[in-house]
Amino acid sequence: MADLVVNGGKPLSGTVTPSGNKNSVLPILCATLLTDEPVELRNVPDITDLDKLVAFFESQGSAIAWDRATGVMRVDHSSFRSTLSNAELPQDMRSTVLLYPALLHRMGRITIRSNAKGCSLGVREIDPHLDVLAALGARIEPGDPLAISVDGGFRGARHWLDYMSVTVTENFAMAASVAEGTSVLVNAASEPHVQDLCKALVAMGARITGVGTSMLTVEGVSRLHGATVEIGTDYHEVTTFLALGAITGGEVRVRNSVPQHFDLITRSFGKLGVSVVHEGTTAVVRRGQSRVIETPYTTNLLPKIEAAPWPYFSVDLLPLLIALSTRCEGTIHFWNKVYENGFSWMPELAKFGAHVLVSDPHRIVVFGNRPLRPAVVDSPYVIRAAVALTMVAASIPGRSVVRNAEIIKRAHPRFVENLRSLGAELEWR
Repeated sequence: MADLVVNGGKPLSGTVTPSGNKNSVLPILCATLLTDEPVELRNVPDITDLDKLVAFFESQGSAIAWDRATGVMRVDHSSFRSTLSNAELPQDMRSTVLLYPALLHRMGRITIRSNAKGCSLGVREIDPHLDVLAALGARIEPGDPLAISVDGGFRGARHWLDYMSVTVTENFAMAASVAEGTSVLVNAASEPHVQDLCKALVAMGARITGVGTSMLTVEGVSRLHGATVEIGTDYHEVTTFLALGAITGGEVRVRNSVPQHFDLITRSFGKLGVSVVHEGTTAVVRRGQSRVIETPYTTNLLPKIEAAPWPYFSVDLLPLLIALSTRCEGTIHFWNKVYENGFSWMPELAKFGAHVLVSDPHRIVVFGNRPLRPAVVDSPYVIRAAVALTMVAASIPGRSVVRNAEIIKRAHPRFVENLRSLGAELEWR
């Protein structure tokens, strides 16, 4: 693993262009396996998870031409082999589960391990994926590895999710698109990256209604075709650059933002005394922010930012505002309603001198604007926690080290280069 060495204390200012959305491109690339016709993806971010998927596809015979400089990837699965070359799927990334529908569509049967990895936020169960595939006609044979098979293809069905899972919703959309008949998913996730996948499937010939809502209706088609798909801007990265500007006291402008995704994000920044504005599709945080935590009208309660599945404030963005709150005047309560290990990195934050009370696995209280000092901290295997620790380090004069920060590359392909363009001093070691 690589460490990030940060010489902080300088206001970060300038203009930056975010990359394509990691959470969009991974399921969309998996969805290309549903057709033998060429698919062209544009604005593709150069991230490590994509390297693994591309290597898997190529090992199976697919032709993939990826121009990393222009962000264009051309995919042709017409020579994809009907059996797995090494009898198993890639095991070291959570997005492996997104291959299940297309592989079942092509092969009729796959075997999997039950412990696909992602990050350290908590247990990522595969049961909901198996439930939705079973509802669409798959047969599950328990064991380790366990086997999933489909006899004659997926069949349309109605299914109600226990909770709004992004990847389960994406797997439903992919399987239902090539199923016989009409399928309905109730309690569907509706995050922007789920919408991006649905739009990509529609471009490939799928018939999906209810995109962006909690109920998806999919009328299955006999085959999907090729298409050209533009990967949307990563709103997580837009928020990251804005938060870096705010925590260091600089002025940062982020191009190609998606303003309609930012209403609640902007209000959450506002609770920390930080104003975010949009000038067309450019998001801006200006220097001179008050960074005073708002007092709620219900004055006997702490101000609160709570995160849950979209359209709540995104859980993935919570670490960024936790980091920012350490530089704000006042006290604020953060509530992570999803991950049981979402706050496991608070002891590392405390090494900088931050004052954080961990109430329980899902709730913390940050006492802001305490004196901070440079530190050597250990990042957990959580992308945005590594980013958040780097943010705090960037705001403190002196040399800090964020160890094991390489996970950032899973979502931010030019993280160090972008921060340097804003005036940061940091490097991989």
